[in-house]
Amino acid sequence: MLFPLWVRRLKRGVLFSAVRIAACSVRGNVTYTQGQSPEPRIREYFYYIDHQGQLFLDDTRVKNFITCFKDQHFLVFFFSRLCRNETGRYQDSFPFLSLCGRERNFVRCDDRPVVFTQILGAEEEERGGEVVSEAAELLSFCGGGKKLSVPFRPQCLFMQPKTGRLYHPSPERAGAVGLVRSALAIELSSCFEYAPGQAQTGQPTHFHWAGLRHRLTNELAVHFTLDPGAQPNE
Repeated sequence: MLFPLWVRRLKRGVLFSAVRIAACSVRGNVTYTQGQSPEPRIREYFYYIDHQGQLFLDDTRVKNFITCFKDQHFLVFFFSRLCRNETGRYQDSFPFLSLCGRERNFVRCDDRPVVFTQILGAEEEERGGEVVSEAAELLSFCGGGKKLSVPFRPQCLFMQPKTGRLYHPSPERAGAVGLVRSALAIELSSCFEYAPGQAQTGQPTHFHWAGLRHRLTNELAVHFTLDPGAQPNE
């Protein structure tokens, strides 16, 4: 069994799903073999991210919590190197890439490669006898805890009109838009305010958080095919 180089480099004790690497896989018109070497000293692997932010080898037949990658060291290593695929190889089928030395790790996803899974509260510490906040709240993504996170910007939450899915800005290199995991989106749903008479059938206009009423900017609407209701708030 041939494991990706970055897995072999990780310190002992890192957990890695036992999966077959050598089998040839076909997806649509794309054929690949995990660990293939298209040129000397280069190897290529193929991954999939589901709408819950779970990472799998793309050809894993049964994709669930048991078969996904779970070790945080590995996830941080993988996602911190995630960027758009501009290699000229597999760009249509695997639009993202995570590089490790001479290894190309091609990535496709159910929706977005960044999936926010939890909100981390502001940390506090004591300085000069006073308790002060160290940082703002963070949105953590893809199982990386604080190491994979962005500042939570409530006013930038965007509910996509066609699907009802919730999005938040993500690192630019990883597509600029991240999906909010459905379980977290449900928790946040009660914080949205809608225009009078629209109940929860229209586009929300405000978001209530930490005692503040945030007017939604809908700035992420430009990343989607817009419906009239998805236009940025004036």
